Amino acid sequence: MTTVFSAFEQTARAHGARPFLQLLPEKLELSYAAALDRVTDIAARYRARGYRAGHRVALRLENRPEFLLHFLALNSIGASVVPINPDYRSAELEYILGHCEASLVVTREMLDGDFPVAPKPGNARECALLYTSGTTGKPKGCLLSNFYFLNVGRRYIAEGGLCALREGEERLITPLPLFHMNALAVSTTAMILTAGCVVQLDRFHPKTWWRDVAESGATIVHYLGVMPAVLLNLPETSFDKAHCVRFGYGANANPADHAAFEERFGFPLIEAWAMTETGGGALIAASREPRHVGTRCIGRPPPTLEILIDEESGELLVRQAGPDPRRGFFSGYLKDPEATAAAWRDGWFHTGDVVRRGPDGALHFVDRRKNIIRRAGENIAALEVEAALAGHPAVGQVAVIAAPDPVRDEEVMACVVLNQSNAVSRETAISIQNWCLERLAYFKAPGYVAFLDSLPVTSTNKVQKAKLADFALHPTGCFDVRERKRRP
Repeated sequence: MTTVFSAFEQTARAHGARPFLQLLPEKLELSYAAALDRVTDIAARYRARGYRAGHRVALRLENRPEFLLHFLALNSIGASVVPINPDYRSAELEYILGHCEASLVVTREMLDGDFPVAPKPGNARECALLYTSGTTGKPKGCLLSNFYFLNVGRRYIAEGGLCALREGEERLITPLPLFHMNALAVSTTAMILTAGCVVQLDRFHPKTWWRDVAESGATIVHYLGVMPAVLLNLPETSFDKAHCVRFGYGANANPADHAAFEERFGFPLIEAWAMTETGGGALIAASREPRHVGTRCIGRPPPTLEILIDEESGELLVRQAGPDPRRGFFSGYLKDPEATAAAWRDGWFHTGDVVRRGPDGALHFVDRRKNIIRRAGENIAALEVEAALAGHPAVGQVAVIAAPDPVRDEEVMACVVLNQSNAVSRETAISIQNWCLERLAYFKAPGYVAFLDSLPVTSTNKVQKAKLADFALHPTGCFDVRERKRRP
């Protein structure tokens, strides 16, 4: 097996009657054999119009079966796919399509018609070109090979422990978007390699989540960091434990919700770490006890992974052990060799994530390095402050960023979306600051509290802190409470 399609075809030939894809809420289910027939037909349509190796085809589709079927069809003819968020607006589309030089953009309206005749193929040789979320700047195009896809699936299968996969038995439910690596590369490839079934939701629907999980027969859940908190806040129902789920797999669950979630819903949440750039080349998961629930533990590095924690910044550096340190990683950033070289400087991939190592060797995620606030010589993790403020009864959503400070270099700013029953006022700002002062060291409490109608987020609910950083330079609706921050 050298391509994703060849792996899929092999499974379809051996296990054609087994389910490959179930789509909710439509409850459409395709067997491996039926999916292979459709993929073959779609590939023939592409070939007839001249598409082949060297072409890039952008898929601007929702989470629907055609997304995966077209991905596999294009992979079978050697073409690369460029998954695009269907919610992108004109400026975002213009940038990505111009940058990737896609030969074709497939939309929902085009699925049943003819494709235009292909232009002359380019030099694309990758399996897929995935763009980073752009939370801190313009998105970068990550070149991902077929080996990257197959390797990350195999790495997931090899993890074992609490998230051991069983051949031909798993049904993996995921609301994550197919234009990101978790759904497209990790869950899809792992299910193909184990003859499992992908239960693909169009998006996360909290009110029907447990019903969908139970009725789909899901055995594995892939989750976003915000999901445990949302689900814990829902009233209890008969579906809470009426399911077959053995484990959840995701990242960035609020530590305060972790144990409560497992107790109420009856299965462990496996916190994992990886990046689009690292794929299975550097994937770490807390799949074995002790998992240190409630501490942002991401587990112990596997034997094939070398890590280095920068003594000054705490940044995690990673590479594969052995003669090929980039094995399983992305192939580079499209049209940006300087950024690729910077990411791999000194022979290590620089993740931009700050971690700490516990006494037993387990790694604990602290925050993105760019989210570390440097105040009067103290390093403050925005994530830690956000987790503390999230429990305040007036806080609906919160993001913590650095604001410039002429004396202390930077100050902590909390950008808050209030619950509807609370009013914007200095008293509310002080209450929020006091809440933090009672739970964290005084210097970590916000010196500024800004009230916003909403937070700018990406399609996977990651806050776009680059936009908030611009806001911090000229904030409105902001209360200055710095004078109340004093060492006790």
